[in-house]
Amino acid sequence: MTVMSPIATDRTPAQAPADDSRSVVLRALLRNKLAVASLTVLALLLAAAVFAPLIAPYDPNAQNLLLRLRPPAWHDGGSSAHLLGTDQLGRDMLSRVIHGARVSLLVGAGAALLAGVIGTAVGLTSGYFGGWADRTLMRLADVQLAFPSLLLALAIVGFVGSSLWYVILILGFTGWVSYARVVRSEVMSLRSRDFVTEARAIGVTDVTIMRRHLLPNVMAPLATIGTLHVAAAIVAEASLSYLGLGVPKETVTWGGMLSDGQLYLGTSWWVAVFPGIALMLTSLAINITGDALRDVADPKAYRR
Repeated sequence: MTVMSPIATDRTPAQAPADDSRSVVLRALLRNKLAVASLTVLALLLAAAVFAPLIAPYDPNAQNLLLRLRPPAWHDGGSSAHLLGTDQLGRDMLSRVIHGARVSLLVGAGAALLAGVIGTAVGLTSGYFGGWADRTLMRLADVQLAFPSLLLALAIVGFVGSSLWYVILILGFTGWVSYARVVRSEVMSLRSRDFVTEARAIGVTDVTIMRRHLLPNVMAPLATIGTLHVAAAIVAEASLSYLGLGVPKETVTWGGMLSDGQLYLGTSWWVAVFPGIALMLTSLAINITGDALRDVADPKAYRR
């Protein structure tokens, strides 16, 4: 773990080791072929989500009952005009899968970012000050853990109603505990180090110490947790949409597509299978990337 000097300036000799450390991390990540493949998948998904209106061949909500439940292009009766077939309302499956990536990635990234901000603030405060602040905040975390996150999200969404931003806020506010506990543990091991003691001795404020000298040293575990939380939030959003309690029905989501397609698994399997595959590949790619980040954050991994 890199320790930040309390009196380091923008042009200190410590920059060279930091640059070397980043290059070592990058080389270790690139040696993991599975991680490179996962990053490639995520890059393609991100590009599809950003440029969905340009990539998707049709409006994802455009209906044509004359073309309902058409099979994929390679299947008997399929057409190249609808590569992945159509659903029960004649909507193009490929267009819906592409547009569904927008909601999933937005919810995953938004919920992970919100949970990370809350959890990091709580963990820094709890680990640095200790005492009553630590006891109060950790008991609050225990209360949060006493409620299953998905069940709590279901209850809140059922009470406040369906909305994309409500889902992001709920998943963010119910996912901060893991960040807080990891940051607290790291900060408690750092607060007695010499660079923190020296910073206090020269009159650096507590807020500055946490922001400039402790926060940079917990970014590696935060990145790992955040990556894994993105996948968890995507699956949670899909679960809520599958139950009809996620984003509004007119918004295309993979979970909503799974819910619509479950009735046609025996006759028109593609209506549920393709959004399921998209959800599985996205979650798998994010989890593999998170595991790779965790491995390269461990100095022992550089010697493998």
